[in-house]
Amino acid sequence: MFTDRSGLIVWFSDLKAAGKQLERYGSVHFISKRMHYAAMYVHSSKLDETMKQLQKLPFVKKVERSYRNEIKTEYTSNMPDKTRFYTM
Repeated sequence: MFTDRSGLIVWFSDLKAAGKQLERYGSVHFISKRMHYAAMYVHSSKLDETMKQLQKLPFVKKVERSYRNEIKTEYTSNMPDKTRFYTM
């Protein structure tokens, strides 16, 4: 149903070229005009190939992998619940 996706951060020098050509490699989520980067998602199975292809583009400065899907989002509290001591 859903494909596994990985995030990429692409730093570029030409906004117009980036807007047109990055759609070929995956789904572009956000483009920052001021800071000149794009956040995009690609298939996890083709991540390494896509990173190499993006790095070869003339307007791309740097390609970084996003580790957002690997960060633990389930939190546990080791602190006791203090609200039960204050009930009267």
